[in-house]
Amino acid sequence: MDKKNRGVFIGRFQPFHLGHVHCVQHILSEIPELILAIGSAQFSHTLQNPFTAGERVTMIRAAMDEAKIDASKYYLIPIRDLRIHDLWVSHLVSQIPSFNTVFSNEPVTSRLFKEAGYRVEPIPFYDRETYSATEIRGKIIHGESWENLVPTTVAKYIKEISGDERLRELMLTDKPMHQRHNQTYNHHQPSTES
Repeated sequence: MDKKNRGVFIGRFQPFHLGHVHCVQHILSEIPELILAIGSAQFSHTLQNPFTAGERVTMIRAAMDEAKIDASKYYLIPIRDLRIHDLWVSHLVSQIPSFNTVFSNEPVTSRLFKEAGYRVEPIPFYDRETYSATEIRGKIIHGESWENLVPTTVAKYIKEISGDERLRELMLTDKPMHQRHNQTYNHHQPSTES
């Protein structure tokens, strides 16, 4: 397929929620083929990145099937973070099929791809205050209702792999109180992550 007809949507998808499904549906209404680049692929078992790349691929595929999104219209590709901005775009480009449009609302991602000559299109947020992976992780940790914020298949999968239990256990620490600053998790703080 010609790269002019393919876009990329980059996110950590920790977890993949109904807002992400809405974004994918919107993007696929504009272009015929989409790459979902699953960022921070090397990270898991942390409060910010609780799920492995493989677990995220599984939950995204299940969510796409549930939403009846044709598997021939998308790629799921885990991408390791470099944490070096001037190399990141070329790293990502070398790991995925060709594309010409980046769909992103994240300012650094948008700027880096614009500077590299790519077209960057914003994605309409779908009730961003409600559908936020940060908020969903916080709800899981605090034992609040979260299942209605993700596709049914994703909620089922997270429970199958004890992902909800994993997140709650990750909040535990053996550190003294004065060393817990990195361990706190307030899910009611605003976030810009996806």
